[in-house]
Amino acid sequence: MKLGILECDHIPENLRPRFISYKLVFERLLQPHAQKLTCVSYRVFTGEFPEHPDGCGGYLITGSARSVYESEPWIERLEAYVRTLHQLRKPLIGICFGHQMIAQALGGRTEKAAQGWGVGRQTYQVLETPAWLDSSPPEFSILASHQDQVTELPDGAIRLASSGFCKNAAFTLGDHVLSFQGHPEFTKEFSQGILDLRREHYGEELYASGVASLQHPIQAELVASWMMQFLNTQSEQTACA
Repeated sequence: MKLGILECDHIPENLRPRFISYKLVFERLLQPHAQKLTCVSYRVFTGEFPEHPDGCGGYLITGSARSVYESEPWIERLEAYVRTLHQLRKPLIGICFGHQMIAQALGGRTEKAAQGWGVGRQTYQVLETPAWLDSSPPEFSILASHQDQVTELPDGAIRLASSGFCKNAAFTLGDHVLSFQGHPEFTKEFSQGILDLRREHYGEELYASGVASLQHPIQAELVASWMMQFLNTQSEQTACA
């Protein structure tokens, strides 16, 4: 499968020598779970978009330091592009900013959360198991870094996972949208770098809590396997159509 990575930001400067780009980060996450996967980058935050939606078998929207409700040309263009992909029923995965963008573009709502920042390891309860997923545990933990949240899901969306801090932590819409608030692509090293970069902004209490949470296990590989099961199912359906 050819997966278009719609990059919505640079890798933070302090992490760029090690992680290079979000395309490479997602390749490292997904390829161990894929029989055949080619990732192609589109730096949408610079105005670079795919020439045609059919250029890729599916798309993934990355995280960003921006907010989806900001008035910037590339953000508004991306919102319109999400609606196009949805109308075409192209397989689409959202991560953090991407999760929030999909929700907003398709009729939901994203806002700055009253409860503040969610950082470090976050644990979510699984509420539903999609038909394309073989099985799921009662909960999973991945890394996060966000102060915006999806406060209202689009019509027809199914909430997959939730927590006391983040109600709409994951959702599906139809059989072609899968979205997560957390960052399965973050390693603990990456998360530590984000925490260090924003330490003054977070304050010492939140920073220390985030760092301490990194001592506990995460299930990023599990979520990566879900993402590939989702993409593989959509690819098989397209091949049979």
